Amino acid sequence: MKLVATALLTLFLHTPAAQAEVKTTDITFTTRDGQKLGGRIFEPAGTAGKRPGLVLVHGSGGGNSWRDLETEADAFARQGLVVLAPDKRAAGYSSTRRDYHELAGDALAAFAALKRHPSVGRAGLWGVSEGGWVAPIAANRSTSVEFLVTVGGPGLSPLRTQSWNAAGKLDRAGIQGSLRSAYARTFHRLAADAGLFASAYHDPAPELRRIKQPVLALWGADDNQVPPAESAERFQANIPSGLTVRFFAGAGHSLHQSSGALTPGYADAVGSWVREVAAGRVPAAVTEPLPAQPRSVDTPPSAWWESWQPQIGTMALLSLAFLASTVRRLGPGNWPARLVAVSGSLSLVAFAYTLVSLPLSSTSRGVQAGPLLMGRPLTWLAAQLLAAVAAVAALTCLTQWRASSFRVRLAAVAGLVFIPWGVYWGLLVP
Repeated sequence: MKLVATALLTLFLHTPAAQAEVKTTDITFTTRDGQKLGGRIFEPAGTAGKRPGLVLVHGSGGGNSWRDLETEADAFARQGLVVLAPDKRAAGYSSTRRDYHELAGDALAAFAALKRHPSVGRAGLWGVSEGGWVAPIAANRSTSVEFLVTVGGPGLSPLRTQSWNAAGKLDRAGIQGSLRSAYARTFHRLAADAGLFASAYHDPAPELRRIKQPVLALWGADDNQVPPAESAERFQANIPSGLTVRFFAGAGHSLHQSSGALTPGYADAVGSWVREVAAGRVPAAVTEPLPAQPRSVDTPPSAWWESWQPQIGTMALLSLAFLASTVRRLGPGNWPARLVAVSGSLSLVAFAYTLVSLPLSSTSRGVQAGPLLMGRPLTWLAAQLLAAVAAVAALTCLTQWRASSFRVRLAAVAGLVFIPWGVYWGLLVP
């Protein structure tokens, strides 16, 4: 009877729900390029023997602190895991420069530090958001990584993911019409082509196809930063075997509630899955029904005429031509040319202001577009109306071509070039 009681007590103490205390240890580790980063190890207090280990890989942002992952680290430690929440590099990481292979190297440096901890047995990686691009690369580079967990992991390229994200923000703001495509797809692709969007065309599929470890992939069904259904489809289509897919109803991107607490059931799902895998019992592959979501739109690299140099150059030349046509008085009979120059110039200003103001007002929750009329920000509606006036006036100028001065002809030519350019950017379409 005494032996039974002792066994039951031992089982109780090693059950994750009974782990009331977590102890921590601060560490430092060195990346391949010599950067020294810090971190904190979280583990169940008062336990002996080897425990499953888990290294957390950050989402986007440079120089993120381990404290950004403290909620997850503490919760997973209470599930019986030994968890390392590391710092993230700042040097060599920006909106215009980031290397997912370099970040994977950092994750493996942190992983090596965790494996040296005396309480760690079999260990794996956990990656959230951008970490869902990084962690598979790291897992494929080390046979010591024995399992992989992703949360809000993107199955699409960064540019396509961000384009989908931006379109969703406009939808939630009530914005309709051509601005949706002009901003979410064309403007973002232009920024990527100009080098303002790092690793824009990184394709996660090749790395997913190489994964040999068991994978637990989790998404919030209401994720509005990464398309959950499409990402899950890409994981299912590319990961060879051992994939478990789960969605959490009503949850967002990082599976955090508005209070900052983790979504109910999330830590339990990670803890139970990792314990099973670490014990050599890989769960059978599970695929839950996909949540409803708007579909993303492909964002291939731009054709030469769509790239940023021709587009910015066209804007500059149109501005100069419109300005040159208004420097000197054109005469009372040349009102169409004057209308082309004035309305075209103002349309360009309103167009540029709208597209620049949207990313500046954008947050993880949405975008501030100001007052709307007919589903359009007032500045965009003004840009469209002025563009229509400039187009009609330019066509009118053609009827006066033979008797026109050089400045009138310049305004007419600029207006005619403005028409296809305005169609491409959505100024002359609904």
